[in-house]
Amino acid sequence: MEDLDTRVLRTALGWQQAGLAVVLVTVARTWGSSPRPPGSLMAINARGETVGSVSGGCIEDDLIHRIREGGVRAACATLTPAVLRYGISADEAHRFGLPCGGTVELVLEPVSKHSRLDELLRACEQRRSTERVLDLQSGEVELREGQRDGVPTMSDTQLVTYLGPRARIIVIGAGDLSRYLCEMARSLGFEVIVCDPREEHRASWEMSGPMDGVTVSHEMPDDLILRLKPDARTAVVALTHDPKLDDLALIDALQSDAFYVGAIGSRRNSAHRRERLRLHFDVPEDALQSLHGPAGLYIGSKTPAEIALSIMAEVVAVKNGVALPAPAQVASGKARHEVMSGGVPADLAGCGL
Repeated sequence: MEDLDTRVLRTALGWQQAGLAVVLVTVARTWGSSPRPPGSLMAINARGETVGSVSGGCIEDDLIHRIREGGVRAACATLTPAVLRYGISADEAHRFGLPCGGTVELVLEPVSKHSRLDELLRACEQRRSTERVLDLQSGEVELREGQRDGVPTMSDTQLVTYLGPRARIIVIGAGDLSRYLCEMARSLGFEVIVCDPREEHRASWEMSGPMDGVTVSHEMPDDLILRLKPDARTAVVALTHDPKLDDLALIDALQSDAFYVGAIGSRRNSAHRRERLRLHFDVPEDALQSLHGPAGLYIGSKTPAEIALSIMAEVVAVKNGVALPAPAQVASGKARHEVMSGGVPADLAGCGL
């Protein structure tokens, strides 16, 4: 499953190439409360079909009605970008479902060859972050190298947005936990890669049935990490419980740009892992401090599905910039739980989740 921005762009391009008139809608600015943040995308074709969202309902209905009734010219009179504002008055805010008098400003862009959506998609596939500059008078687009998470800006003459590679997760180890984790990651729009050089584990994974959108690698974990060069949109999670595999992945992942590196294991095993990486592999102390181990948020999880949920929750929190206190959430949460309930000792805590 693709992330939403990529799906919107790919669908809009497909409609345009099939000869349909298409409008790309971008949330340019918001004031007050708004259901969707600046940079959110939606595409509408001449039949009124849509992909993506700019409000969650009523604004979409109004845009669809405009285009169905009057075609693309009803939204963009001169077939060049148009700016549309919703929620200026309290009555209009109520009509369009904008909370607390919120206001949203949209840019409606007729899709054409000048939109350069094909080039933008290629850049995303190549994991290149791109700054897209739309001329509001002519509809011409300039693409520049840029940051992935820049805040959109709009002036009287141009709209600047930022797009880039989808979030990616590299999972070390094929098994039941990995399968649940991959399913969740796919549903969240992550690109998913599973690495396991062990033939018996790959056979068990394959016997469970194929998983669309998941790439399975037979490489050694360190070879894979060195080849993929994790960037700031990549998470790495080690799930094998085998130091010969997990440690190989962690050594290089911890010294990459990956936004999240984690590994399962009890608190005692996590402490031993850090010590191994420090003494035998010379992993810098600041890199070791960034290791999430035991991986995940403490939710009292027991089953593979619950453990996968715990880990993905932490991955998404870190991706979205949510500050998580040290030590690792599972370790601190489990310790608090043991104090309050007289639970099992740390060295008998299973995988620490």
